[in-house]
Amino acid sequence: MKDGVGIALRSLRPLFTSNESPVPIARRISDMEESPTLAVTAKANALKVAGESVIGFGAGEPDFATPDNIVQAAVRAAQDPASHRYSAAAGLPALREAIAVTASQTSGQTIDPAQVVVTNGGKHALYNVFMALVDPGDEVIVPAPYWVSYPEQIRLAGGTPVAVSTSKETGFRATIEQLEAARTPSTKALVFVSPSNPTGAVYPRDEVEAIGAWATEHGIWVVTDEIYDHLVYGDAVATSLPAVVPDAAERTIIVNGVAKTYAMTGWRVGWSVSPPAMAKGQGKLQSQLCSNVCNVAQLAALEALTGPQDALISMREAFDRRRRLAVEHLSAIPGVEVVEPEGAFYVFPSFEGVLGRDIAGRRIDTTLDLAEVLLDEAKVAIVPGEAFGTPGYARLSYALGDDDLVEGIGRIGEVLAA
Repeated sequence: MKDGVGIALRSLRPLFTSNESPVPIARRISDMEESPTLAVTAKANALKVAGESVIGFGAGEPDFATPDNIVQAAVRAAQDPASHRYSAAAGLPALREAIAVTASQTSGQTIDPAQVVVTNGGKHALYNVFMALVDPGDEVIVPAPYWVSYPEQIRLAGGTPVAVSTSKETGFRATIEQLEAARTPSTKALVFVSPSNPTGAVYPRDEVEAIGAWATEHGIWVVTDEIYDHLVYGDAVATSLPAVVPDAAERTIIVNGVAKTYAMTGWRVGWSVSPPAMAKGQGKLQSQLCSNVCNVAQLAALEALTGPQDALISMREAFDRRRRLAVEHLSAIPGVEVVEPEGAFYVFPSFEGVLGRDIAGRRIDTTLDLAEVLLDEAKVAIVPGEAFGTPGYARLSYALGDDDLVEGIGRIGEVLAA
């Protein structure tokens, strides 16, 4: 085995465990977990550079090129001297207006552009939200499996994430009974995600309505991450919480962006839509943090929202096909159980049926162990469920070509059958 490959494999486990740094950096940083999804992708890429045939299921990004009309809008923007200067920290007026129009349609509320803050991707929007919303001592309920950055960002804001565990038996959806059991006098907010990363779960309208009514009754803020709202399949419908519970709107913050829907992960344009005072607070934070998002990227995002939507439809059709392929091939592996995802572009199978075995000469007690073995033996990168607060499971992105998808799952099956 090449030395570089060995180092990459040996360094996989620290990606999912906190390590006290010998460098005297601030505790908020030394206590923070590295983003496991980005780290797994980086390790897979390192193996590829070392000459290995690696199939990576880690990255949460479409494999498609950004649609050409969006790219051409960026070219025009780059040639315009107006794009070469500072602009409003909260976003270009035309983009904020377009986002307000879109959010008004999906949320059922009349959104003013002043309620919109344009950010460097959805992750940045969430950071702004938690920093503006959460005080030290506040608790934020986070259903698990959760996206890896929610708990870390809540902690950075001084809050305490309170995980509510779901499972394949409940379709990875939290119930009102679970949320109520987690509620305390310190509960400030709920993170609500539908469609979900990492499970692809989509809450039906009646459950969204029940959760919104529960939050309103108890004066709880809802941070609803709608980044995958256009990526739903079959009979599933993505329902925006304030659209079915208007009374919740005054305490609801919507986060979204162009990254997933328009294959624009690298362009880094997201946004939040908040009640006016909360939006003003986020804008103030951003004015001190990073000022405006790149003007060229903002104008590309404007084209994405207001231009032709044909590419969105074709990409969604491809994801739907890959979704069914992933479920079919994973379900054929003995010991692996799969809940068919209804949205996003992830599948979150249970590997509990293969744990406790010796595979490739190693004892496999956790999905972290399994991820190490699969990267070593099969050259397949997955993200273990420990990263999402749900041991025994793993996330596989199906945002990759059909051939690689089938080949990668086939390799997993071969290792597990050995």
